[in-house]
Amino acid sequence: MEENLPKSRYNVAVIGGGTGLPVILKGLKKLDANISAVITVADDGGSSGAIRDYINVVPPGDIRNCMCALSDADPTLIELFQYRFNTDDDFLAGHAIGNLLIAALKEMKGSMSEAIDFLSRFMKIRGQILPAAPEALVLNALFEDGTIAIGESKIAHHRKKIQEVIVTTTSGDEAVKASPRVVDAILEADLIVLGPGSLYTSILPNLMVKEIGEALLKTDAEVVYICNIMTQLGETENFTDSDHVEVLHQHLGACFVDTVLVNTTEVPRDYILTQPNEEYLLQVKHDFKGLRNAGCRVISSEFLSMKQGGAYHDTDRVVEELGHILNTTKLHRKNASDVNVY
Repeated sequence: MEENLPKSRYNVAVIGGGTGLPVILKGLKKLDANISAVITVADDGGSSGAIRDYINVVPPGDIRNCMCALSDADPTLIELFQYRFNTDDDFLAGHAIGNLLIAALKEMKGSMSEAIDFLSRFMKIRGQILPAAPEALVLNALFEDGTIAIGESKIAHHRKKIQEVIVTTTSGDEAVKASPRVVDAILEADLIVLGPGSLYTSILPNLMVKEIGEALLKTDAEVVYICNIMTQLGETENFTDSDHVEVLHQHLGACFVDTVLVNTTEVPRDYILTQPNEEYLLQVKHDFKGLRNAGCRVISSEFLSMKQGGAYHDTDRVVEELGHILNTTKLHRKNASDVNVY
């Protein structure tokens, strides 16, 4: 989508999904950079899950949210795109208008890439939105006790320690192929940002697509991981920041994360004790020695923002740091011999 990619000083690829990715994308629009958002297609819950069950389409929810984050359209149009039908609307209950538009355009255009490109022009997207794969994928979790959970939305409910996650096609084959332009976006990037987002269900589903994982090990870009502020029940209970990175390195079989952004501000105790639905558990503990042993540079700062009743990353502070990395860090050229095998 060349018309949406004006000549800028840098290329930045952001990989993830869930609620964390759009928060960072909004801020990245301020940088002198072409932005590529690589988004997970393994979501099988909520409106996205219902749509992918009935229509041959990748789950549109994360795509919709990232479009809104990168959109320069009229705020009223963005609000309409995000509007979700009320629960008493029978068949349409819970569906966002944007999800339905994405699904409809995919049928009209014949491919998700063409549908997103068309809608991106309409929504005045600054950058490009790239589903990780051209088809909906299935996330499988192998637990340490040998049992397996199938489906992204089911993994956390088991409350077991995850040994690894595997991504397959809906027919059970290995997920190999990335969507058009994804590999190029990674290989041409000056900076690659992972997260913030759920480690096992938002970030790793992208990396476990074979072509994406291979591209991350080849890229010359600086790879930055934005570590989560809170642990998550059923995923990262009792995890330190170095545990998060260790899981990433184990899954790709190499130490590929160059820099880790870590929040040092303490989350208010009252907030932790009043968490609804036990979505979060505790604040992620620090292990700076473990991060350095994994070959990572550590940037720690007050990245916490308590807003909208939750503990989030402060968009401005995080993007300021990412901009500093782009502007002042001499990006190291890497090749296969430079990547430490895990």
